[in-house]
Amino acid sequence: MAGVWAGWHGAVSALLGGFVNVSAGLAYALILGLGVTRTTGAGMSLVAMFRAEAGKILLIVGQLWLVLSVYKDVVPVAFFSAFVLTVVIFSMAIVVRD
Repeated sequence: MAGVWAGWHGAVSALLGGFVNVSAGLAYALILGLGVTRTTGAGMSLVAMFRAEAGKILLIVGQLWLVLSVYKDVVPVAFFSAFVLTVVIFSMAIVVRD
């Protein structure tokens, strides 16, 4: 969609915007998976979850900064729209019931 609207740079910007959140979610899963294996109680599980969330937030901020500072032809509307869309879709996965 962004490629039709803003050309090649719009498509790349949208791809990068979606990749920021997807890769942060993957990092969250990896960090949490490493932390949970060593836990022995509920308190340690919470520590592992907070550590994974902190890593996810740091990765998101770092990737946003990296894309906006390195990719000079970024289309901000496409980039942030794709980022927000992936955040909303990942948040909605919690609400879905089987």
